Amino acid sequence: MKTSRGIFNRRVWGGCVSTVSWKLWLEASRPKTLTAAVVPVVVATAFAYVHGAGNAGRALVCLVFALFVQVGTNYANDYFDFVKGADTAARVGPRRTVAAGLIAPRTMLAAVWLTLGLGFAAGLVLVPRCGWFLLPVGVLSVVCAVAYTGGPFPLGYSGLGDLFVFIFFGIVAVCSTFFVQTGNVTCDVVLAATAIGLLATNILVANNYRDMETDAIAGKRTLVVRFGRGFAVVQYSFSIWFSMATVLALAAMGYRLPVLLPLLLLPQAAMLLRRFDGSCESCEEIALLGKTAKFLALYGGLLSAGVLLAGTN
Repeated sequence: MKTSRGIFNRRVWGGCVSTVSWKLWLEASRPKTLTAAVVPVVVATAFAYVHGAGNAGRALVCLVFALFVQVGTNYANDYFDFVKGADTAARVGPRRTVAAGLIAPRTMLAAVWLTLGLGFAAGLVLVPRCGWFLLPVGVLSVVCAVAYTGGPFPLGYSGLGDLFVFIFFGIVAVCSTFFVQTGNVTCDVVLAATAIGLLATNILVANNYRDMETDAIAGKRTLVVRFGRGFAVVQYSFSIWFSMATVLALAAMGYRLPVLLPLLLLPQAAMLLRRFDGSCESCEEIALLGKTAKFLALYGGLLSAGVLLAGTN
């Protein structure tokens, strides 16, 4: 099948991913969402160094694992949403490569397993060094990456997608990365993990807010579909304000003034809330997704810098 761009989508032989333009694979990976994989590792590592046990090598392994799981989740979403009829010509968001006929469904499915398999293999490096409890964490992460939109009870279709993102790209990602470097988990890290998880979930909220109508038609019962756009606005707002309150709490826990650096984002936070509450045009809703991901990246960067500069009394 030849697309209008002259890119050939070849068959899959023996279950292997065929040759497809790297630009299509990059597009399918949804780069704007990858901040949800990078930020937790960066933040957790900053806390690990402040606690005197930072390990760049182990942090790098965590980052590789997180990126592969995030990309694998996005590939699975591309495939299963097409199979289940959620991605149609009526979508107002960015195109999906399988639905657009740019990558064959069978090819994408092979890419899902290849990507998640590579991520799992990378994570195995840490198991002998940091404890066998990481093995079920890795297995569960991979299973849920597929179960998010696939399987008999897809999380994203039953309103549990937000919980999945919060747990795995917030609590699990931050706390696990911190643990493999320090050997424990502290209250300040759990608090930061909660804030990061909520902001990562906001990326999904913005996506589901935009796709509410087409998701409802396809039977995808996201929280926005179940409870309406007003609920989404409240959820989105709570996550942002909680993240701002988190740095105040860290200061109260003993971190010095630089930990308040994320408060520089207050004007941008207010702008996001105004745009989210008032967005009605599809182009605005598409742009909001990118701005939400950017806010998470900026917050994570400023929080990491603030923690490293602040330390504790």
